[in-house]
Amino acid sequence: MLGADNKAGLAEIVDAMRFLVAHPEIKHGVIKVLFTPDEEIGRGVDKADLKRLGADFAYTIDGEAAGTIENETFSADAAIVTITGVAAHPGFAKGKMENAIKIAARIIDALPKDTCTPETTEGREGFLHPVSVTSQLGEAKLQFIVRDFDDAGLRAKGQLLEQTVKQVMRDFPRSTYRFEIKEQYRNMRVVLDRHPAIVDNAMEAVRRAGLEPVKGSIRGGTDGSRLSFMGLPCPNIFAGEHAFHSPLEWVSVQDMQAAVRTIVHLAALWEERA
Repeated sequence: MLGADNKAGLAEIVDAMRFLVAHPEIKHGVIKVLFTPDEEIGRGVDKADLKRLGADFAYTIDGEAAGTIENETFSADAAIVTITGVAAHPGFAKGKMENAIKIAARIIDALPKDTCTPETTEGREGFLHPVSVTSQLGEAKLQFIVRDFDDAGLRAKGQLLEQTVKQVMRDFPRSTYRFEIKEQYRNMRVVLDRHPAIVDNAMEAVRRAGLEPVKGSIRGGTDGSRLSFMGLPCPNIFAGEHAFHSPLEWVSVQDMQAAVRTIVHLAALWEERA
């Protein structure tokens, strides 16, 4: 989609495979390569045939600073609030109209402003984030993404949103609403903690590539989140990406080379420890 995220990862995977083909003296097991589209909208593995792939574990190459290994992601839900207001001719609306546009604005304004938003959180703090509002006088649809590192925090944020909607709707007794929560993905650490060698080998591969490994958490998700829960444990290895999803997104050749070395060492390491 963008210059670094994740064309960098694609290039690194292909270059590592080219290197292994050119150096048959490097012993490794069977390697399967899977390229997935639409990761940014959460549909990257919708049509992945894992039985055909035939892998026991996997790694995504889609991380940031050189040396980073990420073993957990946000858990994620989508929330959709649909408001049905009361339409009336504006010239004869007194005591009749309940404007769905204004109701939607009231709901967003009633949510926390100094906490629980992307612009006020960091580290392991989750958030509740409006991403789309489509509205006309009679109906409005608000779409939110809900994020947290544990399921309890995720549920609490969904409940906060629903309580806020209920509270606002009390002032509009003739209007109605529909509230939906849709699961998107879950924290892959739940699965990866049951397979410690997968992350441990990645950390050692980073060391052998001449870097200091740093274990991190993704304030977002990867295809590895869903793959892990589909039965393919899948942590994330750095690609060297920086300033994700911005006009200033970039990656350095040196970090890309380090990612290639890490992939090659990782392939050899699994054979060595088999």
